[in-house]
Amino acid sequence: MKELYKQIHIYLNMEEEISFEEFDNYYKKVIDYFNDNADKFDEELLWKALFISENVMSNAEARAKESKGSLMKKYQKIAQRLSLWAQNFTARLAEKGYTEDQMNERFENMFQDDVNS
Repeated sequence: MKELYKQIHIYLNMEEEISFEEFDNYYKKVIDYFNDNADKFDEELLWKALFISENVMSNAEARAKESKGSLMKKYQKIAQRLSLWAQNFTARLAEKGYTEDQMNERFENMFQDDVNS
Protein backbone atom coordinates (compact mmCIF):
# COMPACT_ATOMS: atom_id res chain seq x y z
CA MET A 1 0.00 0.00 0.00
CA LYS A 2 2.84 2.36 0.80
CA GLU A 3 4.10 2.29 -2.79
CA LEU A 4 0.61 2.72 -4.28
CA TYR A 5 -0.05 5.65 -1.95
CA LYS A 6 3.29 7.24 -2.74
CA GLN A 7 2.67 6.80 -6.48
CA ILE A 8 -0.76 8.46 -6.42
CA HIS A 9 0.82 11.48 -4.78
CA ILE A 10 3.49 11.59 -7.50
CA TYR A 11 0.79 11.47 -10.17
CA LEU A 12 -1.30 14.16 -8.46
CA ASN A 13 1.70 16.52 -8.34
CA MET A 14 2.76 16.04 -11.97
CA GLU A 15 2.28 18.83 -14.48
CA GLU A 16 1.71 16.57 -17.48
CA GLU A 17 -0.79 13.76 -17.85
CA ILE A 18 0.39 10.16 -17.88
CA SER A 19 -0.42 7.88 -20.82
CA PHE A 20 -3.39 5.53 -20.83
CA GLU A 21 -0.96 2.60 -20.59
CA GLU A 22 0.65 3.93 -17.41
CA PHE A 23 -2.75 4.89 -15.97
CA ASP A 24 -4.14 1.43 -16.73
CA ASN A 25 -1.07 -0.28 -15.30
CA TYR A 26 -1.39 1.64 -12.02
CA TYR A 27 -5.14 0.94 -11.91
CA LYS A 28 -4.52 -2.81 -12.34
CA LYS A 29 -1.97 -2.82 -9.51
CA VAL A 30 -4.49 -1.02 -7.27
CA ILE A 31 -7.33 -3.42 -8.11
CA ASP A 32 -5.13 -6.47 -7.59
CA TYR A 33 -3.97 -5.15 -4.23
CA PHE A 34 -7.53 -4.32 -3.13
CA ASN A 35 -8.84 -7.70 -4.28
CA ASP A 36 -6.10 -9.54 -2.36
CA ASN A 37 -5.99 -7.44 0.80
CA ALA A 38 -9.01 -5.16 1.32
CA ASP A 39 -10.74 -7.44 3.80
CA LYS A 40 -7.69 -7.12 6.10
CA PHE A 41 -7.28 -3.32 5.95
CA ASP A 42 -6.93 -1.56 9.28
CA GLU A 43 -8.20 1.99 9.71
CA GLU A 44 -5.08 3.66 8.30
CA LEU A 45 -5.12 1.46 5.21
CA LEU A 46 -8.82 2.17 4.70
CA TRP A 47 -8.03 5.87 4.53
CA LYS A 48 -5.23 5.35 2.03
CA ALA A 49 -7.35 2.98 -0.06
CA LEU A 50 -10.19 5.52 -0.11
CA PHE A 51 -7.78 8.28 -1.15
CA ILE A 52 -6.36 6.18 -3.97
CA SER A 53 -9.70 4.91 -5.21
CA GLU A 54 -11.36 8.34 -5.16
CA ASN A 55 -8.50 10.02 -7.00
CA VAL A 56 -8.11 7.37 -9.68
CA MET A 57 -11.90 7.24 -10.09
CA SER A 58 -12.27 11.01 -10.54
CA ASN A 59 -9.31 11.10 -12.91
CA ALA A 60 -10.79 8.26 -14.97
CA GLU A 61 -14.14 10.08 -15.10
CA ALA A 62 -12.45 13.25 -16.36
CA ARG A 63 -10.45 11.32 -18.94
CA ALA A 64 -13.59 9.49 -20.13
CA LYS A 65 -15.21 12.85 -20.91
CA GLU A 66 -12.20 13.84 -23.03
CA SER A 67 -11.90 10.48 -24.82
CA LYS A 68 -13.83 8.75 -27.56
CA GLY A 69 -14.72 5.19 -28.47
CA SER A 70 -13.04 2.27 -26.75
CA LEU A 71 -10.74 4.48 -24.69
CA MET A 72 -13.75 6.32 -23.27
CA LYS A 73 -15.34 2.97 -22.34
CA LYS A 74 -12.13 1.76 -20.68
CA TYR A 75 -11.96 4.89 -18.53
CA GLN A 76 -15.65 4.55 -17.65
CA LYS A 77 -15.08 0.94 -16.56
CA ILE A 78 -12.13 1.97 -14.39
CA ALA A 79 -14.24 4.71 -12.76
CA GLN A 80 -17.13 2.30 -12.12
CA ARG A 81 -14.95 -0.35 -10.49
CA LEU A 82 -13.19 2.17 -8.27
CA SER A 83 -16.49 3.77 -7.35
CA LEU A 84 -17.54 0.45 -5.81
CA TRP A 85 -14.29 0.23 -3.86
CA ALA A 86 -14.64 3.84 -2.68
CA GLN A 87 -18.18 3.11 -1.46
CA ASN A 88 -16.88 0.03 0.38
CA PHE A 89 -14.11 1.97 2.12
CA THR A 90 -16.42 4.88 2.95
CA ALA A 91 -18.97 2.53 4.50
CA ARG A 92 -16.28 0.82 6.57
CA LEU A 93 -15.00 4.17 7.87
CA ALA A 94 -18.59 5.19 8.69
CA GLU A 95 -18.91 1.97 10.69
CA LYS A 96 -15.89 3.14 12.69
CA GLY A 97 -17.84 6.27 13.61
CA TYR A 98 -16.60 8.84 11.12
CA THR A 99 -19.13 11.38 9.87
CA GLU A 100 -19.19 12.62 6.29
CA ASP A 101 -17.69 15.97 7.39
CA GLN A 102 -14.87 14.22 9.25
CA MET A 103 -14.18 12.05 6.22
CA ASN A 104 -14.10 15.05 3.88
CA GLU A 105 -11.74 16.95 6.17
CA ARG A 106 -9.37 14.01 6.59
CA PHE A 107 -9.48 13.31 2.86
CA GLU A 108 -8.56 16.91 2.01
CA ASN A 109 -5.68 16.81 4.50
CA MET A 110 -4.32 13.65 2.88
CA PHE A 111 -3.35 15.69 -0.21
CA GLN A 112 -0.67 17.25 2.01
CA ASP A 113 0.78 13.96 3.32
CA ASP A 114 4.55 13.66 3.16
CA VAL A 115 4.95 10.35 1.36
CA ASN A 116 8.74 10.54 1.09
CA SER A 117 9.46 9.74 4.73
